[in-house]
Amino acid sequence: MNIAIFHNYMDNIGGAEIVVLTLARELNADIYTTNISKNKIIAMGFSDVISKIKSIGKVPINAPFKQQMAFYKFRKLKLKGYDFFIIAGDWAMSAAVNNKPNLWYVHSPMNELWALRRYLRKDVLEWWKRIPYDVFVLLNRRLSIAYSKHVQTWVCNSENTRKRVMKYYGYGAIVINPPVDCSKFKFMNNKGYWLSVNRLITHKRIEMQLRAFAKLSDETLIIVGSYEKDARHFEKYKKFVERIKPKNARIINWVSDKDLKKLYSESKGLICTAKGEDFGMTPVEAMASGKPVIAVNEGGYKGTVVDGKTGKLIKADVDSLVEAIKEVGKNVGKYKTNCFERAKKFDVNVFIEKIKEEIKK
Repeated sequence: MNIAIFHNYMDNIGGAEIVVLTLARELNADIYTTNISKNKIIAMGFSDVISKIKSIGKVPINAPFKQQMAFYKFRKLKLKGYDFFIIAGDWAMSAAVNNKPNLWYVHSPMNELWALRRYLRKDVLEWWKRIPYDVFVLLNRRLSIAYSKHVQTWVCNSENTRKRVMKYYGYGAIVINPPVDCSKFKFMNNKGYWLSVNRLITHKRIEMQLRAFAKLSDETLIIVGSYEKDARHFEKYKKFVERIKPKNARIINWVSDKDLKKLYSESKGLICTAKGEDFGMTPVEAMASGKPVIAVNEGGYKGTVVDGKTGKLIKADVDSLVEAIKEVGKNVGKYKTNCFERAKKFDVNVFIEKIKEEIKK
């Protein structure tokens, strides 16, 4: 079966992009996208997939032009020679109009338009950008609802995302959690630091972590924070977190897959503070390394972290994070066995078998 996968952009590799690359590898599928960073894809261990990735044309690097142009390009895309299409990026969902039979694997139902709208408008955007943003939201909500009628099978990455799909689009969906290749992660004795892995963007709330560690002078935090250079919203937030960063915290912009797995294996545990995260693969990667996770009790984290067994779920504030680090840090080793067992439920083999079943249907 010839399968094509649609994804917005492949120039900043995070959890969603890892899922896309894994799908392409396991299903021998082609990826159609816009902007591509081959170096980053190779560094994340997917050199064997490079030849399967095709660009339908570059898009601008800054929002909202980046999203709008991707939305337009995928709407116009009409491919031949494929038996099935998987939509794996929110701003690529417009490809459903001309490419069938299809399945939308929903990582997030266009958070800029729905779940994060109020937060972005009130806490992120300058006052003069709010009216243009309202127009952007109104236009693209209408377009996405119209295009959603062409999606034939809905699959979500978490229960949290499934509820959003029903709320915003009115469609039922099944849940298939994203994959982690547990066999490639290992446990090593910790070297005394906590780890945080996320894009450097506002809704990840990195400032909460930095302010917590400012109160914990005897602890160390390493943040692996990828961001898109020259993209204004990334650059602005990067400068902000660099400015408030305490001496016991370090920010690394980019690491290879090998180095990231080493950081997981030698950490005390993982810190996750993203606002309403759709699923969040990093907690599963940490647990596959036998490391506990401290995460805000929101979104997808509630479906991955087992409070008291594989880490701790907390209120989204600095003091709660400080107390959790003290509590979990007393004996990080006691979570090891439970973390390994929990991670196995999200293994790549489980994921691919479930996806294949949906394609057969």
